[in-house]
Amino acid sequence: MEIRGERECKDCDRQWSYYETGSVSCPYCGSLRSVGVGDRERHTAAQAVLDLSAHRAAVADGTVRDAAPALKSDLREYIRKTGYIHGGELLPLDDTSLAAHELLHAVDVVARSNRPSDDEQLYVLDLLRGADEGARPDKQAVPSSLTDARGLAYANALDAYHADLTMWLDDHPDPEARTTLETLSNHLKRVEALEGDIPLDESDALVRVARDIYTYLTDDDLDALASARDQLSALF
Repeated sequence: MEIRGERECKDCDRQWSYYETGSVSCPYCGSLRSVGVGDRERHTAAQAVLDLSAHRAAVADGTVRDAAPALKSDLREYIRKTGYIHGGELLPLDDTSLAAHELLHAVDVVARSNRPSDDEQLYVLDLLRGADEGARPDKQAVPSSLTDARGLAYANALDAYHADLTMWLDDHPDPEARTTLETLSNHLKRVEALEGDIPLDESDALVRVARDIYTYLTDDDLDALASARDQLSALF
């Protein structure tokens, strides 16, 4: 959406950045009476902070299945708030978002299983240990039973990023980027139709494509655009 980034309190007349606080209430006096000032900019990035410490403690005291409902609720809330346009500025696809999406899918698989394997549970614990810091286990560590979860999780994260990229391109037209983004979208639709059943190398390649498109758009890096197209061509 397009919003005014600066707000002015009607009670104390002080100004602050809505982009930074994500709130219309005055951070100085607490008043809810404020007005937007300045220009409107695209803004989709809410104040999303992922803190999994309580869930790590819950798993330590119980099981992944016991901790799953609250954990999944917090992950969904974080994902819902995550956006990639901050006051008109395009943001990169970050590792924390990818890890949060994967943890959501992986913990769901384990929680629904009657007899989750040790490898599955250890993998979820590994994800839980570092997801809020953007740490993701290497693909070699992914149990075969959770490869679909990673594939679908990355596709979901990329789909959200694709939506914001498309919106950003509405304000900053670039036919070359738009065409490449459409090709990426076709791949994401295929992954979602397959419910994530693709090689892990392909999931990683799609993430690199999105990041290359970002690099091209923000740094005017033609090599990054060429890299994105080459990787997409190799996936057919």
